[in-house]
Amino acid sequence: MIMVLSSACAQDQHQQNQQFLAAKRSIEASTVLLNNPNQLVPIKNLDQQKFASVHFGFENASVFDSLLNKYTKVQTFNSAIYDADKTLNNLLFDLKFFQTVIVPLNRNDLSNPALMPFLTNLDQHKNLIVVCFGMPTLPAQFDVLKGVLIWSATNSPIAANFAAQLIFGGVAANQKLTGDVSAKFKKGAGFTTTQTRLAYSVPEEAGINANNLNSAIDAIVAEAIRAQATPGAVVLVARNGKVIFNKAYGSHNYNDTLKDKITDIFDLASVTKVSATTMETMRLYDQGKLNLDSTAGTYLVSARGTNKDDLKIREFLTHQTGMVPDIITWEKLKAVDRSTDSSATFPTKVADHFYLRKDYFKNVIWPDMLKSPIRTRGKYVYSDLSMYFMKEIVETISGTPLNVYVQQNFYSPLGMQTAGFLPLNRFPKNQIVPTENDIGFRHQLLIGYVHDQGAGLLGGVSGHAGLFASANDLAILYQMILNRGTYGGMQYFKPETIDLFTSKQSDVSRRGLGFDRWDPNRETKYPSVLASDQTYGHTGYTGTCFWVDPKYNLVYIFLSNRVNPKVTEKLSSLGIRRRVQDAVYEAIQKGVQ
Repeated sequence: MIMVLSSACAQDQHQQNQQFLAAKRSIEASTVLLNNPNQLVPIKNLDQQKFASVHFGFENASVFDSLLNKYTKVQTFNSAIYDADKTLNNLLFDLKFFQTVIVPLNRNDLSNPALMPFLTNLDQHKNLIVVCFGMPTLPAQFDVLKGVLIWSATNSPIAANFAAQLIFGGVAANQKLTGDVSAKFKKGAGFTTTQTRLAYSVPEEAGINANNLNSAIDAIVAEAIRAQATPGAVVLVARNGKVIFNKAYGSHNYNDTLKDKITDIFDLASVTKVSATTMETMRLYDQGKLNLDSTAGTYLVSARGTNKDDLKIREFLTHQTGMVPDIITWEKLKAVDRSTDSSATFPTKVADHFYLRKDYFKNVIWPDMLKSPIRTRGKYVYSDLSMYFMKEIVETISGTPLNVYVQQNFYSPLGMQTAGFLPLNRFPKNQIVPTENDIGFRHQLLIGYVHDQGAGLLGGVSGHAGLFASANDLAILYQMILNRGTYGGMQYFKPETIDLFTSKQSDVSRRGLGFDRWDPNRETKYPSVLASDQTYGHTGYTGTCFWVDPKYNLVYIFLSNRVNPKVTEKLSSLGIRRRVQDAVYEAIQKGVQ
């Protein structure tokens, strides 16, 4: 079952996973994509349709839906609720705003007299996907359905797991029928597909012994929580296009009963620089709308005549502009600049009961940034100001707010369900991991409001901070980058653009364009003792990081809230993120035995 992906620390986990893989191979060999009109499967264009899954008596529905929802939001409907309506017309009514309807069936479901009229109606008006589990043969009525038809010889949790992934391209369909199952679908029938998205499996399928991986990571994260380096964390590892480890540890707060979940949403801090601002920058570069050797003054009228006028785009992206790391922002606030209530005069929400005066960024913060000194141009000095400027540049070119642009062009099409700015607009607080108890500025525990003070004064949307996401969403984004720009059958970037931005750019630092990289000074052991020199990624102040290692076909995600309830350096001093990553490489080297 899918539960083997996330936790069990029992000593026989490796043996269980080997049994899982043996069963999965059998399922794969006996699952056939019988009908695939217009190559609907694997599904593309996730942002252009709504999905529903309708169950009758299918006993493995929870596993099936759990896997479907790894890829995009799929709403579940239980036909039993509509039993009083013998025609299921009320269910059809409730499905009217869904474009794609997925119906898993077992053998007993075929005796339901309302089933075929229901499927026939959906077949006429929706993208219908019917998955038949454990049926030696198919009823004649299925031969006339025009929608997608998937046949699995077995009805089991593993079969449900596999079929759900097949629909969205997590696994490929490559089998043909070995015998007739109906008058239409005879021996030799079957369509083939390719894997286009992340799969969800066990470490053994990526050549790793789960016992080695689980025990090592468990021990390191437990040490972090014991030392109060962070109250909780989520770790995800994907290798060879498969998520092989995804586990939550600890709680939202120390001594809190609200346990961390793998679906929790974290403040990513400076991971925003790459996951939002650099993504838009790459897209605009890809489209020929942004030149890396053009200057700030080329795009920003307000920069002309200032010391920022001739700073090049590539200097911003490599932190070689010579700008100072940051400037004073919130400390300059006056009483007249803020209000406890929103209004036309105070429209920018900074936190609960904290609203900022209209155009404060344009009239106060931005002029201060334009006047800030240039001290070390040509040298590497990490600066948040660089991504404030890049946000203004990319928004000027695209004519779209950064948060809107990345949501429309990346997060929604990729099926990233939690990623985005301003998470309180979309999610309950109990799904968002709290950061600092801010006693100096906002005077409250921050839950869903960006931890970074400067980003807070921009209303939570900035080029250097403000993005929130779950580990699975980050894995999707960076699997796309590891794939050199393709995911889910769609191309998001040209491969050469990925190669350029993730490669070392100068002799004065290890940095790429926007991306951080493997440090050639091995005394730092950064980001990991065993990482290859191809590795790129980024860290975040709140205790987050992602690292991609093309040599090992690896994506590593670590999310935590180490600033809760107050800032501590223990996560770094104990080397927690690095040591977890080390453990992944060590498990790879030990192999599956």
